[in-house]
Order: sequence, then structure tokens, then C-alpha cells
Amino acid sequence: MCCFAAPATAAIIVTTAKKKIPEKYHIEWLLSMLWGGVFMLIVEHLAHQEVVPYFPFFTAGWSEMWPEILRVGVPMVAFIFVVWASMIFGVIYGKRKKLRQLEA
Repeated sequence: MCCFAAPATAAIIVTTAKKKIPEKYHIEWLLSMLWGGVFMLIVEHLAHQEVVPYFPFFTAGWSEMWPEILRVGVPMVAFIFVVWASMIFGVIYGKRKKLRQLEA
């Protein structure tokens, strides 16, 4: 119902801190994954009528939403951060390996 709240929160926080993060960390990749996930989850929840375009917006109560955010949303955000970190590691490792080859 509300698992997109966790990635949406992470996306808002990262967007506000974007200017303080060096370009070498490709923060736009992380933002693309977070905002894209939020958008697709909202579309999916609208399609299944778990989120409706009128008040109260969510078809479940808060007692059902918090466990879903913690059980589904938080691990989703953690996985996105792991994928992003591995992409950054790959880029940095690839550049170092290429520099070593050029020096040899």
C-alpha cells in the first residue's frame, strides 16, 4: 500500500543534499533509481486501487501501512543504495585499472 514512502523519503533527502555530494559519486544515478522506483510504485498501486486519487488516498489504515513500509520499503531502499554503491565501485575500480594499464 505505502511501500513507496521509504524510497520517496530517501529521494527527497538525497535531492536536498545533492549539491554537497561530489560529482564522482554520480548522485544522479541514485536519484534516477529512487525517483523512478517511486513513480513506478505509485503507478502500480494506483492500478491495483491501493492508492486512490481522493481523500484519504490510501485504502488501508496506518496500522497496515507502517509494517509494509518497514518490511518492504526500507529493504527496497537499502537494495537501491547497494546497487548504486556497486556501480560507483565499478566505475572507480575500472578507472584505476585502466590507469594502471596505461602506466605499464
